[in-house]
Amino acid sequence: MLYVLDTSAILAHYRQEAGWEPVQRLFDDTESDLLAASITLTELGRRLIELGACEQETAQAIESYEQLLSEVTAVDARIAKAAFTIGCRTPHRLPLADALIAATAQVREGCLVHRDQHMRDIPHNFLQQLDLELPRQ
Repeated sequence: MLYVLDTSAILAHYRQEAGWEPVQRLFDDTESDLLAASITLTELGRRLIELGACEQETAQAIESYEQLLSEVTAVDARIAKAAFTIGCRTPHRLPLADALIAATAQVREGCLVHRDQHMRDIPHNFLQQLDLELPRQ
């Protein structure tokens, strides 16, 4: 199965916060393909700096996750257009980065892995989601 990791999922894993264990299981599962949108790397770096990491530590973290992922997907015109549609159809404000990440999951027909309220607001008929803050059935 294909999973698209949102920045919130990677941060949970990196910091071993709530929800990190399911992300680790995905990394350990040889049947899973994990990818991230290219913008996720930028968002991850900015967030780690905000949390007090130095630039070198942040660069190393980004490099480590880039190596763990099956792919880092570039934002192309198809993803950009899908992000626009998702943003228009989401009832609350959806930040651009989140719209692009969600659109990556939709276009690639993957499951979006996150723990982000903005993503929860996306209508569920747009894409499959694994919300790390919701109890698993």
